[in-house]
Amino acid sequence: MTTGILYIVSTPIGNLKDITYRAVEILENVSLIAAEDTRHTRTLLQHYDIKTPTISYYEHNRFTRIPQLQAHLSSGKDIAVVTDAGTPGVSDPAYKLIRAAIDINAKIESIPGPSAVLAALVSSGLPTDRFLFEGFLPPKKGRRKRFSDLKNETATIIFYESPRRLNRTLRDIYEGLGDRPAVVCRELTKLHEEIIRGTVVSLMTYFIKKPAKGECVILVGKDNPHVYFDWSES
Repeated sequence: MTTGILYIVSTPIGNLKDITYRAVEILENVSLIAAEDTRHTRTLLQHYDIKTPTISYYEHNRFTRIPQLQAHLSSGKDIAVVTDAGTPGVSDPAYKLIRAAIDINAKIESIPGPSAVLAALVSSGLPTDRFLFEGFLPPKKGRRKRFSDLKNETATIIFYESPRRLNRTLRDIYEGLGDRPAVVCRELTKLHEEIIRGTVVSLMTYFIKKPAKGECVILVGKDNPHVYFDWSES
């Protein structure tokens, strides 16, 4: 029997309209949707009247869930994997499921769509010819080593961060990389979307006065504030 297909389906990072026709069609027609949080995904499915069964798949249940999903694929049935927002496999455990599907020779198809990394990058005004996505920084150990490794990086560096750790991370970026051009994108595609441009120090000042709400993307440029434009006017 031919194995099923594992579809990697990108879903909206905020605005529910930001989904492709093909993504909706795939979600309607697979036999099962593996979702990081089934409650969160249910909002999207209900919006598009998609009635496909869902099953949870996240970091802490992957050891038991992956064999179940492999068996499902081995029986010839298709699965769509989705994350809470954006493209599965980017800073979430979907890549481990993808590797497991490859191990059983299942076909993998990516359904491209929203990505907070790219949305933030193209809106930032920082160079887009080279960029380095660092995901989430370690919460405790390893942060200083990460910045040491990035000290001489000239590409635009991109981090994900939660609002409660944003100020700490901006401070660590300043201490580790200096006062570089920087941008914070907050609540992308949502009602209260905010893009703040400046330098690391000016962003620290801004978010001390106005604490962030919602998930954030931090972008850091090369160590020369004047190679882009006058940030004081942004």
